[in-house]
Amino acid sequence: MESLESSGKTVEEAIDLALQQLGLSIDDVEVTVLKKGKPGFLGLGAEEATVRVTPLQSTQQEEDEVAVLAKKTVEELLRLMKLEAEVEPISPLQASSPEAKSIALEIKGQDLGILIGRRGETLAALQYVVRLIVARHQKAKVPVAIDVEGYKQRRYHVLRDLALRLAQKVKTTGRSTTLEPMPADERRVIHLALSVNPDVTTQSIGDGEVRKVAILPRRR
Repeated sequence: MESLESSGKTVEEAIDLALQQLGLSIDDVEVTVLKKGKPGFLGLGAEEATVRVTPLQSTQQEEDEVAVLAKKTVEELLRLMKLEAEVEPISPLQASSPEAKSIALEIKGQDLGILIGRRGETLAALQYVVRLIVARHQKAKVPVAIDVEGYKQRRYHVLRDLALRLAQKVKTTGRSTTLEPMPADERRVIHLALSVNPDVTTQSIGDGEVRKVAILPRRR
C-alpha cells in the first residue's frame, strides 16, 4: 500500500482524513508532517496542514511471532488479575473493526464485564498496555486489537446503525448534528460509515477526551 498525502485545518484532522481513506488506525502507519498549517487572522491567510501517511509493512513470519507474543502477554495479564478466560486469535475479518489488522485477539469466558468497563474504557486501557508491552519487545509500534466476548463487534454495529440514522436526519432537516464524545477508534467507525454518503460529511471536533464527531450536510 502506497503513501497518502492529506490536508486539513489541523494536523490531527489531516491524519484522520488519511486514516479514513486507508482504513487503518494510527498504530498501523508512519506519519510525516509536511506542513503544520496556520489558522490565520479572521480566516485571512489561513493555510491547511499537510501530512504524508505511510502504512507499516511486516512479513508473515514477523506477524506470527508478534501474534504469539501478544497472546502470551494477554494471558499473563489475565493470570495476574486472577481471571479465568481463554485468549483466541481471530482473523481481521472476524474482528470487523476499523482498528483490527493482522493481529486480533478475543478473550472468552464468564463474567468478563470487568474487562470491558464503562463504554469499553477498561478494554481500551488493557489493549493500550498490551500494545506497549509488545512494542517494547519488538522495538516498534505494533497494531494489536483486543476484544472481549464480541463486545467491539456489537458496539461497532450499533455505532454504524446510529451513523446511518443520524445521516438521514441531517439530510431531511438540513441541520448538522453532533454525537457524544468518543475514543478515536469509535469516531473512525462513524467517519467510515458515512465516507461515501453523498448527502452528508463528517468532521471531528474538540480535543482529547471530549473529541466528538459532527455530521453535516454535504455542500453541493
